[in-house]
Amino acid sequence: MKPSLSKSQKVAQFFLPAAFVHDSEDNYKALENLIREEGVGGLTFFHSRHSAAANFEKRAEVLDVSGTLEKMISLINRYQAASKIPLLISIDGEYGLAMRIEKTPQYPFAISLGAMQNDSENLVEEVGYQMGLDMKKAGIHLNLAPCADVNTNPNNPVIGYRSFGTDPERVAKLALANYKGMKRAGIGACLKHFPGHGDTEVDSHLGLPILKKSKQELQVEELLPFQYGIDRGVQMIMVGHLAVPSLTGGKDIPASISKEIITDLLKGEMGFEGLVISDALNMKAVAKHFPEPGQLELEAFKAGNDLLCFSDHVKEGIEKIVEHGTEEEIGIVFEKIKTLKIGLGVLDFKPIEVPVFDWESHSHLQSELAKNYVSVISGKINPSQIQELIKAETLGYREFFTTEKSHFAQQLDLPYTSLDQVEKVVLAVFVPSHKPLNQFGMDPKSIAEIKDMMDSKRCILVHFGNPLALPLFENLEKCEAVICCYQTFQEVQAEALKIFFN
Repeated sequence: MKPSLSKSQKVAQFFLPAAFVHDSEDNYKALENLIREEGVGGLTFFHSRHSAAANFEKRAEVLDVSGTLEKMISLINRYQAASKIPLLISIDGEYGLAMRIEKTPQYPFAISLGAMQNDSENLVEEVGYQMGLDMKKAGIHLNLAPCADVNTNPNNPVIGYRSFGTDPERVAKLALANYKGMKRAGIGACLKHFPGHGDTEVDSHLGLPILKKSKQELQVEELLPFQYGIDRGVQMIMVGHLAVPSLTGGKDIPASISKEIITDLLKGEMGFEGLVISDALNMKAVAKHFPEPGQLELEAFKAGNDLLCFSDHVKEGIEKIVEHGTEEEIGIVFEKIKTLKIGLGVLDFKPIEVPVFDWESHSHLQSELAKNYVSVISGKINPSQIQELIKAETLGYREFFTTEKSHFAQQLDLPYTSLDQVEKVVLAVFVPSHKPLNQFGMDPKSIAEIKDMMDSKRCILVHFGNPLALPLFENLEKCEAVICCYQTFQEVQAEALKIFFN
């Protein structure tokens, strides 16, 4: 990167606009032109416009999603070729490339990793490392993960499964471990969503969450994982779109555009010297307050953000920052981004090929992880009694929310018998969605049917998916046992079977 760049060219390096894998050729060309004309610093890849941040729950349209990985690789090469300075390529892949790109390795959600019993820090670091290797192969330099949010609010619509748990110290250790794993793989990572999005009830994609806690309360919970990471050399933090009036003199201003929160608290009091990246600037929590194009980007810069993610008004944003930012302010941020690009090997770009993943090794890791988080969370399972019931054909089985017979059902291999004739029933629930919208995708009729069975029969509930959906079944103490599996992976189903047969 030439030191002789103009003020405008330097500011352009702050911007990471969105790139959509599934899009129209006209939109591909428009982004190519933006890269050529404005000289943006990088891109953040999303699956499609309809699955991107601001409306990620509204996927009513039918997309041709074939060959997503191949399309992304082709676009990375195409966009890099259009840029004078190699682009920093980022993605939001908290549980791996699979969060955005089909047919790529998926890793357990943070909530699953947070439930691991043994050697959790090392295993979570290994997950970060493997995720990072997958991304590096695919031409990605920066993963906008992990979450360092402490999930203390069960009604949180947007964090939930994305958090390592409810204990601030455990979240701190596991978020740092995940971060370190990605760094070891040679890609960048960041802790998010500062100052902590776990105890909120509004989705910041849609509105502004307000966290009404004192600074002292924040320090023992929300801020703790970030301080832990800062003290151990974390180099990037993403700031969220949530208001924390106790930190901003009583004002309901989003943290992402608050100088008090970013410059005074994060950089000043907490001693953070790395790069600050904004959460997506198209999100309704902030975007709707700044109708004038470019004003939001200027506010984010003035507050202390270094990288501006998912700006919808790049050209205007550059112009406003150039107009209002001093040479010194712009120069400091530019140097930080330049150092980041050099450190991640961005400036040595060579065209990339479609990667081949080691699925066997991935499956082995999945099994190792599943052994550590699949568990009986209430009651007991007696394997010898289960065998007797199977022989006598008095063990019933029902599964919910599957389109075809699950691996678990195939291996358990129970005949479909009337529930009147059985002594005990295994209820396998494959929760359709990991997000809480519409009761995690479970229809009320099926929930009622599961509850009726729990009332009328001795049941073993095997819950595959987000454990935050469990309260919807209400009186779980009526079950003889509850097995929490956290995910639906085949390796997880195999691990659940061992509980019945070991």
